Amino acid sequence: MASFNKVLLMGNLTRDPELRYTASGAAVASFGLAVNRKYKAGDDWKEEVCFVDITVWAKQAENCAEYLHKGSPVFIEGRLNFQSWETDTGQKRNKLEVVANTVQFLGRPGGGDRESGPEAREGGHSSSGGGDDIPF
Repeated sequence: MASFNKVLLMGNLTRDPELRYTASGAAVASFGLAVNRKYKAGDDWKEEVCFVDITVWAKQAENCAEYLHKGSPVFIEGRLNFQSWETDTGQKRNKLEVVANTVQFLGRPGGGDRESGPEAREGGHSSSGGGDDIPF
Protein backbone atom coordinates (compact mmCIF):
# COMPACT_ATOMS: atom_id res chain seq x y z
CA MET A 1 0.00 0.00 0.00
CA ALA A 2 1.31 3.43 -0.92
CA SER A 3 1.49 6.26 1.58
CA PHE A 4 2.13 9.98 1.44
CA ASN A 5 2.73 12.31 4.40
CA LYS A 6 2.91 15.99 3.48
CA VAL A 7 1.37 19.02 5.17
CA LEU A 8 1.09 22.60 3.90
CA LEU A 9 -0.08 25.23 6.41
CA MET A 10 -0.25 29.00 6.46
CA GLY A 11 -1.02 30.83 9.68
CA ASN A 12 0.26 32.90 12.57
CA LEU A 13 2.39 31.87 15.54
CA THR A 14 0.43 31.57 18.79
CA ARG A 15 3.57 31.88 20.93
CA ASP A 16 7.24 32.74 20.58
CA PRO A 17 9.40 29.82 19.38
CA GLU A 18 11.12 27.87 22.17
CA LEU A 19 14.67 26.92 21.16
CA ARG A 20 16.56 24.09 22.83
CA TYR A 21 19.42 21.78 21.95
CA THR A 22 19.60 18.00 22.10
CA ALA A 23 22.42 16.21 23.94
CA SER A 24 24.21 15.84 20.60
CA GLY A 25 23.97 19.61 19.97
CA ALA A 26 21.15 19.64 17.38
CA ALA A 27 18.93 22.72 17.52
CA VAL A 28 15.18 22.15 17.82
CA ALA A 29 12.48 24.79 18.11
CA SER A 30 8.79 24.40 18.81
CA PHE A 31 5.90 26.81 18.51
CA GLY A 32 2.16 26.88 18.00
CA LEU A 33 0.44 27.87 14.78
CA ALA A 34 -3.13 29.14 14.37
CA VAL A 35 -4.74 28.41 11.00
CA ASN A 36 -8.05 30.21 10.36
CA ARG A 37 -10.89 29.06 8.14
CA LYS A 38 -13.83 31.27 7.15
CA TYR A 39 -16.96 29.75 5.68
CA LYS A 40 -20.53 30.71 5.00
CA ALA A 41 -23.32 28.96 6.91
CA GLY A 42 -26.65 30.14 5.55
CA ASP A 43 -26.51 33.94 5.52
CA ASP A 44 -23.80 34.18 8.19
CA TRP A 45 -20.05 34.03 7.88
CA LYS A 46 -18.38 31.83 10.48
CA GLU A 47 -14.76 31.37 11.43
CA GLU A 48 -12.99 28.45 13.02
CA VAL A 49 -9.41 28.19 14.18
CA CYS A 50 -7.20 25.11 14.16
CA PHE A 51 -4.22 25.12 16.52
CA VAL A 52 -1.21 23.04 15.45
CA ASP A 53 2.06 22.28 17.26
CA ILE A 54 5.12 22.76 15.00
CA THR A 55 8.64 21.38 15.48
CA VAL A 56 11.60 22.67 13.46
CA TRP A 57 15.17 21.32 13.42
CA ALA A 58 18.73 22.54 12.70
CA LYS A 59 19.51 26.00 11.30
CA GLN A 60 15.83 26.65 10.54
CA ALA A 61 15.10 26.21 14.25
CA GLU A 62 17.69 28.84 15.14
CA ASN A 63 16.34 31.23 12.47
CA CYS A 64 12.78 30.77 13.70
CA ALA A 65 13.79 31.43 17.31
CA GLU A 66 15.73 34.54 16.34
CA TYR A 67 13.35 36.19 13.88
CA LEU A 68 9.82 34.92 14.55
CA HIS A 69 7.57 35.90 17.43
CA LYS A 70 3.96 35.54 18.50
CA GLY A 71 1.72 36.70 15.65
CA SER A 72 4.31 36.24 12.87
CA PRO A 73 2.79 34.94 9.61
CA VAL A 74 4.49 31.84 8.17
CA PHE A 75 4.03 29.14 5.55
CA ILE A 76 4.97 25.65 6.74
CA GLU A 77 5.78 22.64 4.61
CA GLY A 78 6.32 19.44 6.55
CA ARG A 79 4.99 16.09 7.65
CA LEU A 80 2.68 14.75 10.36
CA ASN A 81 4.27 13.01 13.33
CA PHE A 82 2.34 11.04 15.95
CA GLN A 83 3.78 10.63 19.45
CA SER A 84 2.45 8.37 22.17
CA TRP A 85 3.79 8.08 25.73
CA GLU A 86 2.83 7.25 29.28
CA THR A 87 3.10 9.74 32.15
CA ASP A 88 4.68 9.01 35.52
CA THR A 89 1.17 8.39 36.89
CA GLY A 90 0.44 5.77 34.18
CA GLN A 91 -1.81 7.90 31.98
CA LYS A 92 -1.50 7.38 28.24
CA ARG A 93 -0.94 10.56 26.21
CA ASN A 94 -0.98 11.20 22.45
CA LYS A 95 0.09 14.16 20.37
CA LEU A 96 -0.13 14.88 16.66
CA GLU A 97 2.34 17.51 15.50
CA VAL A 98 3.85 18.83 12.28
CA VAL A 99 7.59 18.47 11.77
CA ALA A 100 8.50 21.33 9.44
CA ASN A 101 10.87 20.77 6.53
CA THR A 102 10.54 24.37 5.35
CA VAL A 103 9.42 27.51 7.19
CA GLN A 104 8.84 30.53 5.00
CA PHE A 105 8.57 33.90 6.72
CA LEU A 106 5.65 35.79 5.17
CA GLY A 107 5.98 39.12 6.95
CA ARG A 108 7.80 42.04 5.37
CA PRO A 109 11.54 42.21 6.13
CA GLY A 110 11.91 44.51 9.11
CA GLY A 111 8.13 44.86 9.31
CA GLY A 112 7.35 43.75 12.84
CA ASP A 113 8.77 44.03 16.28
CA ARG A 114 12.06 42.68 14.95
CA GLU A 115 14.33 44.92 12.89
CA SER A 116 15.48 42.36 10.33
CA GLY A 117 15.43 38.72 9.42
CA PRO A 118 17.20 36.24 7.21
CA GLU A 119 14.81 37.13 4.41
CA ALA A 120 16.21 40.68 4.40
CA ARG A 121 19.75 39.35 3.94
CA GLU A 122 18.92 36.51 1.55
CA GLY A 123 16.50 38.40 -0.67
CA GLY A 124 13.70 35.86 -0.20
CA HIS A 125 11.21 34.77 2.43
CA SER A 126 12.48 31.31 3.27
CA SER A 127 14.41 30.45 6.41
CA SER A 128 15.94 27.58 4.46
CA GLY A 129 17.62 30.00 2.09
CA GLY A 130 16.36 28.04 -0.89
CA GLY A 131 14.60 30.97 -2.51
CA ASP A 132 11.56 28.85 -3.46
CA ASP A 133 8.92 31.49 -2.83
CA ILE A 134 5.29 30.50 -3.12
CA PRO A 135 3.36 32.56 -5.69
CA PHE A 136 0.37 34.14 -3.99
